[in-house]
Amino acid sequence: MRELIKKDQIVDIIPQDFKNSNKGKVLNVNMDGFTMQLKYTPKGLIQNHICDFYSLTDNGYLYFESYIKDLNNNIISIANPIKHRFLQRRKFTRITFLSDIELKSGDKVHKARTLDISAGGMKLSTKENINIEDEYDVTLQLEKDLSVSCKYKLIRVEKNDAGIYTISGRFTCLSNIDKMTLVQFCMKKNMENINK
Repeated sequence: MRELIKKDQIVDIIPQDFKNSNKGKVLNVNMDGFTMQLKYTPKGLIQNHICDFYSLTDNGYLYFESYIKDLNNNIISIANPIKHRFLQRRKFTRITFLSDIELKSGDKVHKARTLDISAGGMKLSTKENINIEDEYDVTLQLEKDLSVSCKYKLIRVEKNDAGIYTISGRFTCLSNIDKMTLVQFCMKKNMENINK
């Protein structure tokens, strides 16, 4: 594990319940695993329960499963994983995600359909001519009890012959918890697709 995880590296930890996701900085690495200091007060993290771990490295996004050996306030010890894999080089995993959505700006509400999402932004399609200069309030319903809300800034708009607009844009004013939720949701869905 020493060649994969290094001191001061940032690692995201995702238990079964996304809402209890956390992240931390690696304090030290030894033969049995590593110790890290969590950024947020740990909630829903339980010793000996398997969690997903992600970390951006020079070789791409590192993914592995492991468990918490010891939990002492914000300091946790993680056991060495049996195996690991690198997911990709890009900063945020992008997944196909089809869902109806509303873009709101003041009194204006535009209906659209998402095509793909990542923690950085999303691509969508709509029949409506949307002002590229405006910033929009959006809520993404990821699962039944899991949603994120943020601002959405348009970057590129293309219109096809059928009059459908394809819009690419980025998320702004995204809280750390919501960004982490999106990162983990997209990675988990990506892993599910890979393992089908």
